[in-house]
Amino acid sequence: MSHPFRFDRAISRRPGASVVKGLRAGGGPDPSLEGVLAEHAAYVAALEAAGLAVTLLDPLEDFPDAIFVEDPALVFPDCAVLLNPGTESRAGEGAYLRPALAAMFDTVLDLPEGHADGGDVLAMDGAVYIGLSARTDRQGAEALARLLEGTGRKAVVAETPPSVLHLKTASSIVDEETILATRELAASGVYAGYRVLEIPAGEEAGANVLRVNDTILAGSRFPRILDLLDGHGAKVVTLENSEIEKIDAGFTCMSLRWFGG
Repeated sequence: MSHPFRFDRAISRRPGASVVKGLRAGGGPDPSLEGVLAEHAAYVAALEAAGLAVTLLDPLEDFPDAIFVEDPALVFPDCAVLLNPGTESRAGEGAYLRPALAAMFDTVLDLPEGHADGGDVLAMDGAVYIGLSARTDRQGAEALARLLEGTGRKAVVAETPPSVLHLKTASSIVDEETILATRELAASGVYAGYRVLEIPAGEEAGANVLRVNDTILAGSRFPRILDLLDGHGAKVVTLENSEIEKIDAGFTCMSLRWFGG
């Protein structure tokens, strides 16, 4: 079983100019291209500072959301999985990831049916949680669970509250035993058996943080989340993400991470 946050390699994709027209669940204004570029560059630099060798892929102007490489694919130390995102405008992204994944992994698997977004997949040491959402349907979640079980991993298909866009927009890994989650998701019982740190009311938008080796990358505008993580003894690096956040982005979705040895 792979360690949930021990990484030394990552794949990320540079934003194209079309990124400002990316999907967003709640509407709202477009982000500024300059802001997205700056925030993405700082994010990649933070991954490198945490010890990861980052492969940067070229922009895909025909796919505004292509910088969110974790939605069309999953990676583990021994294999990669190409998914089928649940939004029609993202359906072709996997084909552009396949060459990079095939160059780095001996085994590249394909989701055989249904729809699943990587944003709905949270991999802990003991199990891989697959959240049902508007982007991940039951057929896709169950097909992915079977695929992962074929690689020796335990998979759990999880019911999530209707308000949750992606499982990882409402929850993140803090450590081997601890999940950061919104109050609503915590109350659903999805993470029974784990310690759950509940997001303070009003800061639900900051629930997506990224544990990378001994560092947690978190949004700079969520002071109570930062205090919560600090009180738990976490080493936190804050990043500005106010522009990328306008297109429903979090820190996990902008890279594919694994330990290559």
